[in-house]
Amino acid sequence: MGREPTSHERAAGVPWDASYAGGLAPWDVGPQPAVVRAVADGAFAGNVLDAGCGSGENALLVAEQGLTVLGVDVAETAVARAREKAAERGLAAEFATADALHLEELGRSFDTVLDSGLLHTFNAGERRAYVASVANVTNSGGTLYVLCFSDAGPETGPHPVTEAELRDAFTPDTGWRLASLERDRVHTRFHEHGAPGWFATVQRL
Repeated sequence: MGREPTSHERAAGVPWDASYAGGLAPWDVGPQPAVVRAVADGAFAGNVLDAGCGSGENALLVAEQGLTVLGVDVAETAVARAREKAAERGLAAEFATADALHLEELGRSFDTVLDSGLLHTFNAGERRAYVASVANVTNSGGTLYVLCFSDAGPETGPHPVTEAELRDAFTPDTGWRLASLERDRVHTRFHEHGAPGWFATVQRL
């Protein structure tokens, strides 16, 4: 893809795709409960983007509602598995390999964007680029939902994000308004009851 490795990939010494080489990735636990609740509340509408979709469980849950969904990830193995699941379940969700720091290359725009476990993997500089990238493909008045690790322990996940960092990321200067921020849980294969998390609802200005 010709992209630079992210800070997480440099620290780990392997690309994101390696997380899927041995089977299930640590975060591959089915749809996140926070996303299940949001779907049940009718939070998703219009064209939907799942940024950092992994093997597609959240995107496929949204697709079950009859919505048009595109899931993107840099991990080609994850994207291939997501496509296989969509075919097996008879769902029309679309999946593509793409760099979340350059979403404008998709040439598409969306009314709703889901970020389940992606934002917290970026360092401060990458986070700024990512927020701008998502803004580039989100329609005015659209909504971004962010589920990420929180620093409010115990048993925090890797790369936890502070409340201040989230509030600083989504401001009118960056094209966003943070509509709500709630404490939640991010479920992984290593946290029996989930790790502390944030669930943010962000409106595109």
